[in-house]
Amino acid sequence: MSAKPTRTQFTGRHMAVILVVGFGIVAAVNFTMASFATGGFHGVVVKNSYVASQQFNTWLEEAEADRALGWEVDARRNPDGHVDLTTNGVPAGAIITAELRRPIGVRDYAALAFEAMGEPASGDAYRSTDPVAEGRWTIRISIEAAGETWSSEAELR
Repeated sequence: MSAKPTRTQFTGRHMAVILVVGFGIVAAVNFTMASFATGGFHGVVVKNSYVASQQFNTWLEEAEADRALGWEVDARRNPDGHVDLTTNGVPAGAIITAELRRPIGVRDYAALAFEAMGEPASGDAYRSTDPVAEGRWTIRISIEAAGETWSSEAELR
């Protein structure tokens, strides 16, 4: 003869364990994701979003004026650490500066000045006066020439 398996009764203790374990898993996932989210953010994009919203149209007009100049710049970090710029449409004798910041992680900043390379009259190649540390950088380039100001931001390669 075969014996019938005995069933244990589902009690309040079983339900309590299920609830505690379930909510524990949800809480652990939430705390983990919250720590990842706050760990990757190192500052405020703007100090006051309302004031920034009031300046948005001005920023759009400045960007349109920059595009209308037709100036183009390609920035590359060379093996010795200096930043080389190749320009197109920028008048000779331009004053070029740049600010660098790390896009994520380490809070690191640098300021660069540039000198024309090659023939001074050509004005299409520039090199930074100081080298830049390796790694990812976001570069904001500013150019002043012929009474005009131009700026652009890109990832430094």
